[in-house]
Amino acid sequence: MDQVLIFDADDTLWENNVLFERVIDDFLDWLEHPTLDRTEIRAILDDIEAANAVVHGYGSKVFLRSLGECLERLYERPATEEERLRIDELALALVERRVELVPGVAETLTELGTRHRLLLLTKGDPEEQRRKLEASELAHHFNGVHIVAEKDVEIYLWLTGEHDLTPVNTWMIGNSPKSDILPAREAGMNAVFIPNDNTWVLEQTELDPDDERVLRLRTFPELLNHF
Repeated sequence: MDQVLIFDADDTLWENNVLFERVIDDFLDWLEHPTLDRTEIRAILDDIEAANAVVHGYGSKVFLRSLGECLERLYERPATEEERLRIDELALALVERRVELVPGVAETLTELGTRHRLLLLTKGDPEEQRRKLEASELAHHFNGVHIVAEKDVEIYLWLTGEHDLTPVNTWMIGNSPKSDILPAREAGMNAVFIPNDNTWVLEQTELDPDDERVLRLRTFPELLNHF
């Protein structure tokens, strides 16, 4: 039976958070705080990122804001112009990077597109997400592309109406329990969880191991065995 498959983008179709983690590692190396270790500083940064995500959303610009605020909180003073330039230099790779597809994504989407209707649902800065999608050369696989500020149950219910979806025949596919799996299930959809070792800590939460409408796979190409 034809089904509708909705795909997450970052860390499902292409690698994303691992690039942010590399910048964070460089940031922690550069700070050399006199009393706090890396774990303690990272906890502070995580708290700042969580707060900024609520107010400002996601993406490289918000990430740079969080790094600057972390430095200011640690040293209890405003960042100097030199320090801000250094943070910009550390994160330059985020702006200029190429998109690195997860292995097997292009071939798998090509085959799935002959069998089912495919949609893309991603959150973040619209300009940044459109740039990554264009660089990925994957846009032609999808019957609809939606870039949203947050992926919660209301968005999934809206998507159901927008595309006249039947939830029991619809699957949300992604790496984030918080944004992809749980809200989709709450909206009555099925879900496919494909974990990524570099998933952002703020996107992680526990899934019900007994939920039979959540399919757990190890790799993206395994989708072809089920759809």
